[in-house]
Amino acid sequence: MRPFQHFDTGRPEFAPYGFTCEVWEPMRMSRPDRHDEIEINFLDQGRLTYLIGGNRITVESRAVTLFWAAVPHQIIQFEDVTHYYVITIPFGWFLQWGLPENLQTQLILGNVLSTETNETIAARDKMLFDQWHRDLSASESEAQEIVLLELKARLLRLARSHSRRPPLSVTRCDARSSRASPNLEKAELMASYIARNFKARLLIKDIADSVDLHPDYAATLFRKTFGTTLNSLITRHRVAESQRLLVTSNEQIVNVALSSGFDSLSRFNRAFKEVTGTTPSGFRKQCRSAGDYR
Repeated sequence: MRPFQHFDTGRPEFAPYGFTCEVWEPMRMSRPDRHDEIEINFLDQGRLTYLIGGNRITVESRAVTLFWAAVPHQIIQFEDVTHYYVITIPFGWFLQWGLPENLQTQLILGNVLSTETNETIAARDKMLFDQWHRDLSASESEAQEIVLLELKARLLRLARSHSRRPPLSVTRCDARSSRASPNLEKAELMASYIARNFKARLLIKDIADSVDLHPDYAATLFRKTFGTTLNSLITRHRVAESQRLLVTSNEQIVNVALSSGFDSLSRFNRAFKEVTGTTPSGFRKQCRSAGDYR
């Protein structure tokens, strides 16, 4: 096993971790971290307490726990934890897996999702995290593809169990108030509307009309709820779809752009570079030359 990882207090906000499965040593964080990836934690023993989006969240041992790490998160307390696993998945990859819309929406809302504690399942999860850590440490593209497939299957199982229980970010008291909160409900509906319609020509007015709000108010509500803008989420969905098409088809890049919801090649190229750090053609070439799975 490689040396334990530790949080770097000097790392820039939104600096990417990439697709990783590392073993971390717990520490109280002097400031929150933010990165545009889905983060998954697994503790063999003990518990971690985070502040995530202003909510105090306790991550229990023997459960698979995940959250959208673009929401500020900071470990403020831990007990009986010597080490824990951390998986990071680029947000665009996660979106293109086609996981249940409700799972995606809950994460975008800033909620934390977790499996029920079950010793039989937990023992299997421990073996999986051990294996994923070894496979990704080997830096082999074939091993990475296997990990991605197994991880997607595990998240599909988590989504099925999540549908039967509330997210960790909502306590019993909060659950009643959030269900009664028209603002929170409308923010969730806007996220769902984007997930369903991102390939179409979307205006802020269209999204606001879908929840009977003024466009300016809808945009402000969404930003305050998610910590991102309506346009940013639309772009993330479109870039994720274009990544899928670039790897799985031989379509010309201009057709990929239009099929993903962009109205011009220049806007597509600019957005793709901003989100992924590379060009669409560079991304396709890199994936295919490495035999990589996106």
